[in-house]
Amino acid sequence: MNLFSNIEEQIKTLSDRLNRYNYEYYVLDQPTVSDIEFDRMLKELEHLEQEYPQFKLPSSPTQRVGGQTLESFRQVEHRYPMLSLSNTYSKEEIADFVKRAEELLARTDLEWVCELKYDGLAISLSYNNGMLVQATTRGNGITGDDVTQNVRTIKSVPLQLREGDYPKSFEIRGEIVYPHKAFEEFNKKRIENGEEPFANPRNAASGSLKLLNPQEVAKRKLDCLLYFLLCEESEPLNSLSHYQKLQKARQWGFNIPQYFAIANGIEQIMEFIEYWDSARKDLPFDIDGIVIKLNDSTLWNQLGATAKSPRWATAFKFKAERATSILESVDYQVGRTGIITPVANFKPVWLGGTWVKRATLHNEEQIRKLGIRIGDEVMIEKGGEIIPKIVESKHLDNNPSPEFEFIKQCPVCGSVLVKEEDLAGHYCPNYNHCKPQILGRFQHFVSRKAMNIDSIGGEKVKYLVDSGLVSDFADLYSLSADKLIGLAAADADKKVSIQAKGAANILNALRESKSVPFERVLYALGIRFVGEVVAKKLAKTFKTIDNLMLAKYEDLIQTDEIGDTIAQSLINYFSNEENRVLISKLKAAGLRFEVEETSVGSALSGKTFVVSGSFVSYSRDGIKKTIEDNGGKVVSGVTGKVDYLVCGEKIGPEKKRKAETLNVKMITEEEFKALL
Repeated sequence: MNLFSNIEEQIKTLSDRLNRYNYEYYVLDQPTVSDIEFDRMLKELEHLEQEYPQFKLPSSPTQRVGGQTLESFRQVEHRYPMLSLSNTYSKEEIADFVKRAEELLARTDLEWVCELKYDGLAISLSYNNGMLVQATTRGNGITGDDVTQNVRTIKSVPLQLREGDYPKSFEIRGEIVYPHKAFEEFNKKRIENGEEPFANPRNAASGSLKLLNPQEVAKRKLDCLLYFLLCEESEPLNSLSHYQKLQKARQWGFNIPQYFAIANGIEQIMEFIEYWDSARKDLPFDIDGIVIKLNDSTLWNQLGATAKSPRWATAFKFKAERATSILESVDYQVGRTGIITPVANFKPVWLGGTWVKRATLHNEEQIRKLGIRIGDEVMIEKGGEIIPKIVESKHLDNNPSPEFEFIKQCPVCGSVLVKEEDLAGHYCPNYNHCKPQILGRFQHFVSRKAMNIDSIGGEKVKYLVDSGLVSDFADLYSLSADKLIGLAAADADKKVSIQAKGAANILNALRESKSVPFERVLYALGIRFVGEVVAKKLAKTFKTIDNLMLAKYEDLIQTDEIGDTIAQSLINYFSNEENRVLISKLKAAGLRFEVEETSVGSALSGKTFVVSGSFVSYSRDGIKKTIEDNGGKVVSGVTGKVDYLVCGEKIGPEKKRKAETLNVKMITEEEFKALL
């Protein structure tokens, strides 16, 4: 054996051994080597790979953390849509779910697999020839973010599978979670560095996976728990039950937790639910419920799915945990549309795995309903296990505080607050000169669904506003590289200032935003009550911003879905001279303020469509836009008034069944193209 063959063999042996040690430590929780010995072997491998890079393996443990920071995440389409499960808090509904399945399948001997519902971020991992090739977030269920580089940093995710009878190509799905111990350690470091701690493990896991620097993700010590195997091409695998597939996946090296069991009938399902409702507090990670799946996966297609959820699986969610504390004070926050939100501050309490000390009180009406006074005992609940809210208040006999009085003036600019009769909340009318409103509107303007200026995030918006470089949206389009380079927040370290590449990215994103269609520009303006759907309908009806600005109240309320509140808000906005000047400046900057006429025009005029499934030539949003651009109307549900159901791959069986019942014409993607 020559020198090079010997080196290649050494590198392979070290890589295999270290990967095995990782599996034993992070998946089996049964380490067989000391940390010191592991680190020594890892350094030896790094040294050999540096000297002989031609022998470095893609699955080498040294390759978990890539060296390059990403500019953005690539959007990819799921091969199989990532459906979400229907949820219930009712044990009676779980019993109904089981009974329905038994009736549809005409069987009472069904086996069910009960699993923990991990509280994290859904992930899909794709493997080819036993090697991790892609990791994708759920996204909207049809497309998600490619986060492969970040997932490679998670040590419980195998880069190369152990020997086994795995298919050539398959997907496995699960949840990225932040274990309690790692979460607490990371929060401790943030507090020591003078940073705000993360609110809870779930949000921290989600935020960590969306970081653009994989080296930062690696520091978070995330975990990946897997629960669902997908492969259409392998008959032997698909003949196995769901439970057997999970056992196979564990043999191949995947982190399949042991916390699941087979249940025969509703009584055993309830026993599993009741046990874990109590025992969940002892787990090393958060769960928010139990998932129940039909074990015989060959029956799944018979049960099918609705547009959003499978009929062979459901989730029982645990009731939110509660804790009591003493209300110490109430702050007021100002939103981008001027809405004033009262926020309660109370003595910190441990709730749902985190320390909680603040909760929204929504509005004055809610405060009156709760009868809150400073110094009262309050009961706090985590709504959806995430957002704290006060659900009860108990007046203490020794509490001398008077009844609560809502503020009369804006806590930031001092303007007298307005309370509209038909709305529960108060708002600050100082639309153009109240700083939180200005900052909030800028953040809305650059957001993905508005102008999509993705190079200007929340912090950079603050830099720009605080520095005085921008005072309205039009000022963004007057920015130049020399104004941007070196810019940082007044209290920030210059090391985090905008550099040349960042400035170039911002200017490029601003140029690209000029091609954003009119309805999104209208939405981006941040007019009160004008959301995405309303902006789209206004653009379609009035065609240009000039027509919309001249529209009278009577014209506006005749528009589909435009009522008194929205009509009055539009009139108020366009009657403001500063807003009209802003629109003139944005026009001059090159933004689109009229609907772009399409050449094909009215090919689908008067026809109503429902779209279901995934398509080859269009995204779901793309095919809907094509229908609307050609005069057609898109609705979400199949009724007798629908002309066509456009059927893609993996069409929702409920929509198909309803179309057949109502004699709605079903057409393929190619037949849809022919209509054009």
